[in-house]
Amino acid sequence: MRGRILGIDPGLQTTGFGVVEVDGREMAYVASGTIRTAEATLSDLPARLKIIFDGVREVVDTYQPVCASVEIVFVNVNPQSTLLLGQARGAALASLVSGGLPVAEYTALQLKKAIVGHGHAKKHQVQEMVMRLLKLPGLPGKDAADALGLAITHAHAGASLAAMAKATTLAPRAHAQYRRGRSY
Repeated sequence: MRGRILGIDPGLQTTGFGVVEVDGREMAYVASGTIRTAEATLSDLPARLKIIFDGVREVVDTYQPVCASVEIVFVNVNPQSTLLLGQARGAALASLVSGGLPVAEYTALQLKKAIVGHGHAKKHQVQEMVMRLLKLPGLPGKDAADALGLAITHAHAGASLAAMAKATTLAPRAHAQYRRGRSY
């Protein structure tokens, strides 16, 4: 893989971004930071989503990545929080796709396994490993570290996934049965 990879850690209040330059096995830090929606009132969801959309678009325009990776959101204890986070993720995805970028998606577990080596790593462990892998002078912020971790994860896993996609064709399951609206 060659070029810049953008990682996005979506959040309604703070969306992290991280950009790494990849040339084969070599990887270098380009930029990282956060997109904050504090300027919009907490109750103005559309304004906050627009800030995320525009912020991601600005990052894409500034750093010109060749692809992006975004964290997959799972249901948390609070369903309302999960829905809001999903909307923030949707705004980021829409911005990336409207900019013509291919997008890969990874779970937090995949990120932690790729960066730290086990899926139960703590935030500070991810920060430490991202700092070491990219030879940064200090710890990146938590959201930026997760975003950089997603970019690193895609740099490592993206080539394997692309090779698997070329080797096999993924087809819809023709044998699926429907029960109560679900496909099995």
